[in-house]
Amino acid sequence: MSKQHAHAQEIIQQIDQLAPKWMAVEGDPIGLQVGSLQKRVKKIMVTLDVIEPVIDEAIRENVDLIIAHHPLIFKPLKRIDLDTSYGRTIQKLMKHDITVYAAHTNLDVAKGGVNDLLADAIGMTDTEVLVETLEDKLKKLVVFVPETNVANVRDALGKAGAGFIGNYSHCTFNTTGTGTFLPHEGTNPHIGEQGKMEFVDEVKIETLYPASIEKEVLAALRKSHPYEEVAYDLLPLENQGEPLGIGRIGKPKVPMTVGELAEKLKEIFNLGGVRVVGDLQKPVNKIAVSGGEGNDFISKAMFKGADVFITGDIKYHYAHDAWMEGMAIIDPGHNIEQVMINGVAEILEGWIQEKGSETEIYRCKEHTDPFKFI
Repeated sequence: MSKQHAHAQEIIQQIDQLAPKWMAVEGDPIGLQVGSLQKRVKKIMVTLDVIEPVIDEAIRENVDLIIAHHPLIFKPLKRIDLDTSYGRTIQKLMKHDITVYAAHTNLDVAKGGVNDLLADAIGMTDTEVLVETLEDKLKKLVVFVPETNVANVRDALGKAGAGFIGNYSHCTFNTTGTGTFLPHEGTNPHIGEQGKMEFVDEVKIETLYPASIEKEVLAALRKSHPYEEVAYDLLPLENQGEPLGIGRIGKPKVPMTVGELAEKLKEIFNLGGVRVVGDLQKPVNKIAVSGGEGNDFISKAMFKGADVFITGDIKYHYAHDAWMEGMAIIDPGHNIEQVMINGVAEILEGWIQEKGSETEIYRCKEHTDPFKFI
């Protein structure tokens, strides 16, 4: 069987699995920005920003789907003026049939998203969420399986992500019993025959899972279960789920000062300079980081015991307040979120390879930071 290019809808399902839309901050204009998802995709570009030079690069590289972090359309459009860069950008996208899809605050919040990528790049350990914005609620799956198929179903559920409690996986509770069913006309029973009551030795499997992966868990259940009609219950739980949110806080892998950390950030992100608030000789035992603009999160970083807060676009008066409170801030600029380019590209490449598709993944090379250090 010859390879095919992946369908746009399939690709977006992978993005939504990494960063589900429900994780986004209310009002964030995520999702489809321009174009159509009803097509097969030969080449995907992953980029931080969607600006005219990036579109020109996409055209040169024959890209037909762009996955971006920052949405192209932040506010409702009143007009498309082709004499402006913004208007020309939209015109070029439409003319060359390039679709743009944005994953913004949902990618910030997501596990393995922008903030986790930043924490990993900086070298943080024992990380946790800085500012909780929502909770991934827990649910319970109860399913009835014939004894001969229990191991297969239990393993499939575990591999799909169900049954994780702390550092333990495949956590289930199993009860034996007898299941009954009467196959009617038009059925094709795995066990028994039409018109005859069947009594089967079954096991009731109970397991927990975060609501965000329900689709994957149920797909694994249906694929592994032998019955034509699977009997299962889904129960909401009051147990606290995993907290999700903006930013991360954790420890540095090795002790350092604020000044040493600032120099390290310049090297990691290839920066000409960074803005620093506070004492350069201050020891760093705890680091907070937030991609993008983090003015509103300074007090949270202080409250959680961070010695330094790494974030972009810090405003003058916010910096003053932090300085007076003895809080150090390093502002390396908004553009450090470009870590998402390689992070998202690697995830898509893994999926493309597993699928056996011919679709190519391209990392945007155009420099999109409007600021220069002189």
